Amino acid sequence: MVRPAADHRGRDRPGNRRSPAQSARTPSSVGALLAAPDVRSEVSLNPPTPNPQPPTPDSIALAAQLACLLEVSADKPGNVTPFADFADTSYTDFLASSVILGQVLRNGAAAATGSLVLDTVRETTRSVGRNTNLGIALLFAPLAKAALRKGRQPLRIRLHRVLAALTPYDGQKVYEAIRLAEPGGLGQADQLDVRAVRGRVSLLNAMRAAADRDSIAREYITDFEITFTIGAPTLTDCLREFGDAGPAVVQTYLTILSRVPDSLIARKCGAHEAARISREAGKILAVGGVCTEQGWRRLQRWDRALRKDGNRLNPGTTADLTAAALFVVTLEQGTAFVLGRRPRA
Repeated sequence: MVRPAADHRGRDRPGNRRSPAQSARTPSSVGALLAAPDVRSEVSLNPPTPNPQPPTPDSIALAAQLACLLEVSADKPGNVTPFADFADTSYTDFLASSVILGQVLRNGAAAATGSLVLDTVRETTRSVGRNTNLGIALLFAPLAKAALRKGRQPLRIRLHRVLAALTPYDGQKVYEAIRLAEPGGLGQADQLDVRAVRGRVSLLNAMRAAADRDSIAREYITDFEITFTIGAPTLTDCLREFGDAGPAVVQTYLTILSRVPDSLIARKCGAHEAARISREAGKILAVGGVCTEQGWRRLQRWDRALRKDGNRLNPGTTADLTAAALFVVTLEQGTAFVLGRRPRA
């Protein structure tokens, strides 16, 4: 697990490795955002200078790949990490999936959102042989399209317009991707799924129907509320504090999990168990998370507990939301900031 920081200013920065012996809401309105752009209840009080470079297909691909690589490389409790594979999925599977996603998102300006999701899942399944990035593809595809839209409006405003323009065609393509990936819960066929595959239901309406049981679906109908009001602000603050992506990602992951019960755990084990896991994440944050020895020791014990029983308590949706936060911060602030590089004095 990650080592704790000596203090909150990045001195003796946390590492991102453990020894071999240790391995194992109320929807926010974009209209309100437009009307009151200075309302930032969750946003860093000291945001870094925005990335001055206009996005290009290549920079979008790089940002997506970097976000995925940093997310899976952080030693997050319960997830696949460089030090802990699952029986059917390895760290290298996620590395390959990160490269594939970036290649697909290069076509973000021209391709439909649903097509980007389907192409990602199809290419990943062909190359890796399993579903490793359906959730990330669902989150990254509209964000990539939003970043490539012309104009100087905030990314979330552009995202709102991308989501509002989703069509039944997008719903059909996403449904095909879900069937190909065969995830638990989200992909179970019902009457809505049948209409979606026939091209009769927009992707936004399909997500609305699933929002009460899936956090990624809920992101679609709240203009990515979790990503923009919890994940990205927390990550920004942690990167400024630690100057190191590894512990910043873990602390962001814990923060999201403490406030949003993981919907993958809820589908596998029930809402009560998902809520219990969220409370445990909150308790670890209350003693400092990655910033203190006590928090680090509790993270180690919790990591082992989450990996029991065939990884049924893996907070996989939280990992996807953490990756989305990384993607947003990379798009808005640039790769140097996410990698912890500080300006020269």
